[in-house]
Amino acid sequence: MRVKLTDRAIKAFKPAAAGKRDVYLDTLVPGLALRVTDNKKGHKSFVLIARYPQQPKNPSPRSLGTYGAITLDQARDKARAWLAMIDKGIDPEVEAARQKAVTKQIQANTFSAVAEQFLERHCAKLAKRAEAERIVRRDFIKRWGPRPVTDIQPQEVSEAVRAIARRGFYEAHNGFGHLRRLCSWAIGTGEFGVTTSPLERLRPVELIGAREARDRVLKDDELRAVWKTAGEMPYPYGPLFRLMILTGQRESEVAGMRWSEVDKGKRLWTIPADRMKGDRAHEVPLTAEALAVLDALPRFTGDCIFTTTGGVKSVNGFGKAKERLDALSGVTGWRLHDLRRTARTHFSALPVPDNVRELVIAHAQKGLHKVYDLHSYQAEKRECLELWEKRLLAIVDPKPSGDGEPPPATLRI
Repeated sequence: MRVKLTDRAIKAFKPAAAGKRDVYLDTLVPGLALRVTDNKKGHKSFVLIARYPQQPKNPSPRSLGTYGAITLDQARDKARAWLAMIDKGIDPEVEAARQKAVTKQIQANTFSAVAEQFLERHCAKLAKRAEAERIVRRDFIKRWGPRPVTDIQPQEVSEAVRAIARRGFYEAHNGFGHLRRLCSWAIGTGEFGVTTSPLERLRPVELIGAREARDRVLKDDELRAVWKTAGEMPYPYGPLFRLMILTGQRESEVAGMRWSEVDKGKRLWTIPADRMKGDRAHEVPLTAEALAVLDALPRFTGDCIFTTTGGVKSVNGFGKAKERLDALSGVTGWRLHDLRRTARTHFSALPVPDNVRELVIAHAQKGLHKVYDLHSYQAEKRECLELWEKRLLAIVDPKPSGDGEPPPATLRI
């Protein structure tokens, strides 16, 4: 029977006779029909009667949905969409299964799962591997972990990056870069259903502010004040700051120092590759004063040297300690990384080759030297650091002027 289906008409249709199903063809959409069963309530459902690509010979009905679960208008829209697919040779059931698989894949590919695969498969190639793992897990996986990776919106990225910026300007820039690499990697693999990046139109210069090349080097009187104040500050931060000055290493490398990395017999600190920016182990010869700093430190059950958890975890926050250092020393307008730049600047006045100065602070050799020169330069680096210690001593504990030769000055820990 062909009728113009309306909600009023559909509700008026009685159950079919026993053993039969009544079919009412819609006059507006070809092939759309309402099927009414013979049970007590006369179950009503929409079907589309058509020649489907996999069964092209005879028209056959396929369910569009139960009346009530979908409306008449929705049934007509769905029928029209199916007819359009059939005209293109697409089977609606096959397409629905494909869409279901895509949806299932997207739901399975949570941000956490994709991010962990990024860290495992790609992060090892990054220059800042340890930093990338720390930021991705702490600031992004913790925030979006169970959600589909394709669900993350630009506004949410902005909020996450601004939260990092409240801790540190440069850390926010680095975090933005790590997240951008993660999204680009996910798109490039073609595995996770990611086709666009939520960072595509975001600009870190607008979101965080422009990076500025830093050239801050502490003057001798500033270095003297910082050194003296660090010596008066309690463990763990006072000794940590002094060791940064003595070795010229990054704050994260010194803060993460472990007793298992230190060989006092060889007077050597070996930072493993997984804690280094260049993903290569780095040997730092320990001078007399550096060893004195370490000898004065407490020992705990755990392996971490600078710790507030009994050696289980290394310290990782410097904000309050740096504020106290500034307040007590009177030196302001500088960052902890400037201690490294200050040490490297003083290295340039030492009678050692420039490549050794660079190797002391773990700046990798370039070009053919990087490939073929595998010499450790341990003795040369030791000489550089010992000369730096002597120069530092003259700055922080200068000889008094006047007649006579004063006894050699010593650094007091």
